[in-house]
Amino acid sequence: MGLRAAWAALWGQPQPVPRRRMYAGANTGRLAAGWVTSTTSADQEIKHSIKRLRARSRQLVRDSDWARGAVRLVRNQVIGQGVRLQAQVRKQRGGRLDDRVNRVIEEAWADWCRRDSCDVAGLLSFAGIEHMIATAIAESGEVFVRLVRQPFGRSVIPLGLQIFEADQCDEEFNGPLLAAGNEWRMGVEVDRYGRPQRYAFHSRHPGDSSFHVKRGADAKHLLLDAKDVVHLFSQDGLRPGQTRGVPMMASALNTLHHLQGFQEAHLVRKRAASALMGFIQSPEGELDPGGEVYDNERVTSFTPGTFSYLAPGESVQVPNLDDDADFEPFVRQMLRSMASGFGVSFELLSSDYSQSNYSSSRLSRLSDKDTWQAFQTYLRETFYQPVFEEWLKLAVLSGVVSLPTYETEPQRFQRVRWVFRGYSYVDPQKEVQASADAVRAGFKTLSQCISEQGGDFEEVMRQRAQELELAEELGLNFDTSTPSMIEPAQAVNQPAETDKSSYQ
Repeated sequence: MGLRAAWAALWGQPQPVPRRRMYAGANTGRLAAGWVTSTTSADQEIKHSIKRLRARSRQLVRDSDWARGAVRLVRNQVIGQGVRLQAQVRKQRGGRLDDRVNRVIEEAWADWCRRDSCDVAGLLSFAGIEHMIATAIAESGEVFVRLVRQPFGRSVIPLGLQIFEADQCDEEFNGPLLAAGNEWRMGVEVDRYGRPQRYAFHSRHPGDSSFHVKRGADAKHLLLDAKDVVHLFSQDGLRPGQTRGVPMMASALNTLHHLQGFQEAHLVRKRAASALMGFIQSPEGELDPGGEVYDNERVTSFTPGTFSYLAPGESVQVPNLDDDADFEPFVRQMLRSMASGFGVSFELLSSDYSQSNYSSSRLSRLSDKDTWQAFQTYLRETFYQPVFEEWLKLAVLSGVVSLPTYETEPQRFQRVRWVFRGYSYVDPQKEVQASADAVRAGFKTLSQCISEQGGDFEEVMRQRAQELELAEELGLNFDTSTPSMIEPAQAVNQPAETDKSSYQ
């Protein structure tokens, strides 16, 4: 013990506490006194907020034009008119696509996708189910798709899809467990690794209070095995160990709510400013001009289209209600904040390109495209492919699709390509030329270029061949290039000067 420490201990003086270095963001000084945080898990935070988040999100989607437009934007940009299946089964010899088998699978799938077959309620086609899934994820943060293994409608394939809204998965359920080490997390039974084992659903929507069923007609809860449920939820802001999803606009709810109130107040102000009214002030000492002013009666409310008398000596001062200087900049800034929280560009959300040029619009379009494609990748891996694989297995077992070697090599027949919607060009002339150059240089294939625009390569090629054949038959000559955009092999060995001229 040093001399100073011994002296301080002897006389009871406190020793100075050494200062610890810390991040500025962790400072707890005066300026950060109101910054309250916690170190709770993702599920703990979601459990205490999820019902209110969903309710507020749905209220805004019902009543706010911007919120409804944002949800519609997700549905249209991710799904469009629907996702098409392209079977990619290849022959065992040569590795070429087996057109016959692929056509059988695609036709059977298209037949099952009718609304009377794929939807247990018989209300939605498969494209309608896709739209509902994208809408539910954007609005509520998650959705559940139940695989019901029985035929519906005209289909003999024993499979139908039933959609459960997020509210039907009981966050408070805490029933018996399948195995030791499992636990219930907001209606999902997970094992020690966090892998879902079962889902606990309300047999009826908990908010469906206006409709009743006979006593004993339904159990209180429906416990479904995880293999029978496809749980889809928003991946934006996903944390490790997170079990349930939150609405995509969760961080923008307050912004949207205040924006809605601001717009309503502005509308009231504009209505008041547009109301035509006037006031007649009497000369001093004239108590009853024209019999319109009564004893002790004051003008306290205005009615458009009227002229009111004022008492002698009184005057009315009306504030300037027609000041719009701050309205548009404020709304634009609020929408920028909302767009950032929603994960899209301001231009796409607001459809306001007045302050954009070609370069900024193209960068925004590319950024938005990345967002939509990430969403599409998640749906392809989590929804489309698992549902298709289950459908194909049941289609083979029911005899609708004949694949003799399916049992020994199922993965060979499960290879498919999901063609999502394409995205329009910002500058078609430049971008089409860039795609053509990329194909010639070998950086891209024609199939990739066509798929990026939401087209089916084989369908486009067949249609193109038919067009050229018909044009030749009719003696027509169009200003167009040949179907093959790949340069002949001999052109590769030509001098560099010739190669350069071919790109001019």
